[in-house]
Amino acid sequence: MRHCSKTINAEDEWSPELEPQRFSYYELQRATQGFDEKNLLGSGGFGSVYKGTLADEMIVAVKVFNVQMEGTLQTFDRECEILRNLHHRNLTKIISGCFNLDFKALIVEYMPNESLDKLLYSRDYCLNIMQRLNIMVDVASALEYLHHGYSVPVIHCDLKPSNVLLDNNMVGHLTDFGIAKLLTKEESIAHTRTFATIGFIAPGQFIV
Repeated sequence: MRHCSKTINAEDEWSPELEPQRFSYYELQRATQGFDEKNLLGSGGFGSVYKGTLADEMIVAVKVFNVQMEGTLQTFDRECEILRNLHHRNLTKIISGCFNLDFKALIVEYMPNESLDKLLYSRDYCLNIMQRLNIMVDVASALEYLHHGYSVPVIHCDLKPSNVLLDNNMVGHLTDFGIAKLLTKEESIAHTRTFATIGFIAPGQFIV
């Protein structure tokens, strides 16, 4: 993971876990037109996601973390650790990252059809039965990989329609690993409690 700084003369650093492409804070600012609200794709407790266009015309999603909120650093580190190590067609791909003491962001692939949540409640678009079935298979494939396809089982902990993003071909991609858990062998056997927020279930969990 590399650093980026808001000071123009500061040198960026990066580590080989992420793509070695370099982005500065100002590049992300230009890409999102100053983090303009018209480019806002969504927001949550730990930050906001913006649509951005890089200098090479590549369209990306820029996830900016709220560094003032307690727990953001742990969330940022956990998402970096998971996304840079996992590779599956139904998981969102990380492109790079940019961070210093007062700015932390991840640059991830952009999903043109946004989230399953938005399509489920859209007045302009209706998912047909085959699209819904295919998306369920996509999510199930992602979960199967997280639980059994990686050396350490990964528990997402926040599975809901707003965390399922859809690409140009309506393929589902699971995203947002901020509260995910990596389990050791002992934990995967012994852990029986629920990780997600107690008493909470997202509306529209069932898409058929």
